[in-house]
Amino acid sequence: MRKEKLWTKDFISVSAVNFFMMLSMYLLLVTMATYATNEYNTTASMAGLVASIFIIGSLVGRLYAGKQIEKLGTKKMLLIGIVIFLVFTLLYFIPTNIYGLIAIRFFHGVGCGLATTATGTIIGLIVPSSRSGEGIGYFSLSAVLSTAIGPLIGIALIDIAGYTSIFVFSFVMGLVSLILAFGVRAPLVNYVESKETKGFKLTNFFEPKALPISIAMFVMAFAYSGILSFITTYAIEINLVQAGSFYFLVYAIVIILSRPFTGKLLDSKGGNVIAYPTLILFSIGMLLLSGTHSSFVFILAAAIIGLGYGNYQSITQAIAIKVTPPHRMGLANSTYFIFLDLGLGIGPFVLGYVIPIFGYRGLYLSLVGLIIVGIFIYYLLHGKKDKQLMQGKRDSQ
Repeated sequence: MRKEKLWTKDFISVSAVNFFMMLSMYLLLVTMATYATNEYNTTASMAGLVASIFIIGSLVGRLYAGKQIEKLGTKKMLLIGIVIFLVFTLLYFIPTNIYGLIAIRFFHGVGCGLATTATGTIIGLIVPSSRSGEGIGYFSLSAVLSTAIGPLIGIALIDIAGYTSIFVFSFVMGLVSLILAFGVRAPLVNYVESKETKGFKLTNFFEPKALPISIAMFVMAFAYSGILSFITTYAIEINLVQAGSFYFLVYAIVIILSRPFTGKLLDSKGGNVIAYPTLILFSIGMLLLSGTHSSFVFILAAAIIGLGYGNYQSITQAIAIKVTPPHRMGLANSTYFIFLDLGLGIGPFVLGYVIPIFGYRGLYLSLVGLIIVGIFIYYLLHGKKDKQLMQGKRDSQ
């Protein structure tokens, strides 16, 4: 039987748009706190707010996009998001005070949230259902690569050309995204207004079918936020600075190499075949990280965590789309990323209280326990009914 085509012009264009938007997001995320401290002479807490308020804006954008994307259309939502993203990128060049900068960061995040919810929805619509796990796995590489490359570019640009260069780079990325987005042929979704879609209801903002797997993802994103936020400081503390600088690069390479296999396995065997091994690998990688005293073990932990958390993240996104009707796909994407962003956003704040008590090694050791708890949460929320869902999907094809 001939496989349905995956690598279409629209698939590549939308994936590129998502990559450029997320690249700009992570580039600024790791540099804005330092920028606020140096340029505005602000406190550490305010500098942290400047960096993290973007995530809050992104969540607001996702909530709005999830509710309105069916009515407006995916392409229109994508273009609106990118235009907002571009406008507020330009405002970085205008002198303001710290509160003005916080406002700019918030609305910049709103634009990113609108656009990236649209890209995920378009991908879910254009990828053949028989290859959805594989297709979404490849698409999610755009986000994975941005988390590895963005911080490297941001730090390098500041060292070479100063802070203005990161805003120029961000604007160029938004402009390229806008050009690519105009050429995308996004499938139309029939929007039918009914009593269920009117008024304030949680189902207008969240997709119930995608909620269980999204909650399971929240737990793992919370655990991974301890790495995303504190791995550099941890590497300095244990005198493995060079190994620490390679963490995200190794993490990304391992995911790139493994993603083709995990996506195909999801489509043919279901989510459990990948979820349980990846979560066990995630816990093993975190355990190695908590006790490492050498560069080799540090890099090995990065590779194992890439195999674990990196692949779990992509298959849970695919599951959220698989269990959702096509006309609710926008809400499914929005629901999934809201919980993912919440985990990554709340995690550092909560885990920051653990570090003074147990130290970084104690933090990562405690996260091993959280991951193990997360395995049972996955089982209760999705794993025990994964076979039935996959069978239902096959019967409907």
